[in-house]
Amino acid sequence: MASFAPYTYIQCPCVDLTSRSRPVDDAPSPGSQDLHDDDDRTFDPRAPRSNYSLYPIEYLLYCDVCSQIRCPRCVAEELATIYCPNCLFEVGSSSLKTEGNRCTRSCFQCPICIGPLAVQSLESAPEPSLLSAEGASPVPPLGPWILACSYCNWNSSEIGVKFDKPQGIFSQLQKLRHGEDHSKHSTAGDVSPTKSGPVADTTKARFAALKSFYNAQNNVNSTGSTGLAGIGDYGFNSPGALSRIMNLYSGNNPGGLKPKAKSSVTREADSAGEGFRVADLDESAAISKLRRDGWGGTITSDQAKSQVEEGARFADELWPIPYLLRTKRSKRCPVCRHIISKPESKVTNTRWRIRLVANNNIPSISIKPLNPPTTTGLLKPLQPVQYLLTFKNPIFDEIKVTLATPATTPGRFASKVTVLCPQFTIDANTDTDMYLDDVLKDGDKDGRRRRGDEGTTHQAEAGKIWERGRNWVSIVVEVVPASLRIEEPPASPRQEGEPDLSPLKEDEDVLEIPMFVRLEWEGDVSQDQVGSTTAGKEKDSREKKELAYWCAIGIGRISQE
Repeated sequence: MASFAPYTYIQCPCVDLTSRSRPVDDAPSPGSQDLHDDDDRTFDPRAPRSNYSLYPIEYLLYCDVCSQIRCPRCVAEELATIYCPNCLFEVGSSSLKTEGNRCTRSCFQCPICIGPLAVQSLESAPEPSLLSAEGASPVPPLGPWILACSYCNWNSSEIGVKFDKPQGIFSQLQKLRHGEDHSKHSTAGDVSPTKSGPVADTTKARFAALKSFYNAQNNVNSTGSTGLAGIGDYGFNSPGALSRIMNLYSGNNPGGLKPKAKSSVTREADSAGEGFRVADLDESAAISKLRRDGWGGTITSDQAKSQVEEGARFADELWPIPYLLRTKRSKRCPVCRHIISKPESKVTNTRWRIRLVANNNIPSISIKPLNPPTTTGLLKPLQPVQYLLTFKNPIFDEIKVTLATPATTPGRFASKVTVLCPQFTIDANTDTDMYLDDVLKDGDKDGRRRRGDEGTTHQAEAGKIWERGRNWVSIVVEVVPASLRIEEPPASPRQEGEPDLSPLKEDEDVLEIPMFVRLEWEGDVSQDQVGSTTAGKEKDSREKKELAYWCAIGIGRISQE
């Protein structure tokens, strides 16, 4: 069995907002009353919804204006930079509507192994050792050109694709594949009427023809439809809109306007000029090709998904894949719209301009056994075990911590939990260089406390902390693991429903403790809340802040013996 590492996951408070926003029935019921008692409800880390709300502290952000934790699900994201991951070229947001979300430069991926493709010449350059005139410049390699993969040795000549010049590979590839330039079929803002001329047999050309056809149908119906659209015939946008509305209620027909006749029913596209194409259901050519090439001539599902256009089934139908553009995003608090994460706009810069992580604003929680663990590393059922919970304060203010846990853990196998010191304070995090003497003195005191007096042993006591440092505190938590034996409980008149006698489920032997943490401290008022009159007063520029959240602490696995 793999070794178990203790962990601590924190629940984001946004899960309470989503549960409260759910619509409930108007009729009162006993179950609906429990939704309003959120403060009295115990957090269950084994519930299915808990998997989407628990995060390690490294994944969480912190809003210093709201004094709340923010997870990746509840933040509001904004695009800061759009770029190509291969050439690192920054792309404007306006070009995405016309050129799509792919790089339009010579950046392609291999359709077989997804490696980068390089432009190479089919004809090798002449060797410099051959006789040539003195002072003559070296002859550059001539075309045709191909895209080659240096990892799997695939090249575009296998599908019959060769280029005349090494520049503008994207446009040349579009012409070879579609027979014309892809920019002629831009679908953004194309509302021209349908033409009856021939349409190229490409996906983009047919889509452009279909969109133009249906836009023309909508324009015709919007001008001749009745009902709500006919209200515009009375001229509500004119200066006399008020008098016209009064005439409607009085029954008069203003100006003798007559509603237009009902238009004809919208028809569907039925010709090739309108983008319609009859599906070819004859699979005889594909079957014969499959018999000839075998299994090796087909493509995998991952290769088919990576293609820009669908329909490829054989290896000779794979085309080079343009690189998908990537983004740098800034994140805002969903409540106060304060920026909590913002990267540098430059593509080559990996630093952050603003990065408010939770690890630098709330205490971190670590856990370890008080006594050395057994050789197996498993918890023995019904035997008390003591663990040390260490809280480390990262901020420069003193924090008051209040803990609360249920007497028994939720679930089918209930273990007993006891926190010996549920309320304590953590000193502020001071600078090590400025207060080096205090740190050394603090270390001497801790050393004497760890060693203790001769002939005495340090035992855990209720209401007292176990150990204290410069900016950290350790407390003792006593756990009595439950027995994992599945036995039918004795009959009881108060028992409701049948007991769960199913076999042990996955990770059901893991002992998890739900713990409610409440933090209180006095900190500086955020910049958005400080006024001009109180900015210079130290007493007025500090306020009391609070933060409360649930966390799940994984202790270990219970032995099944």
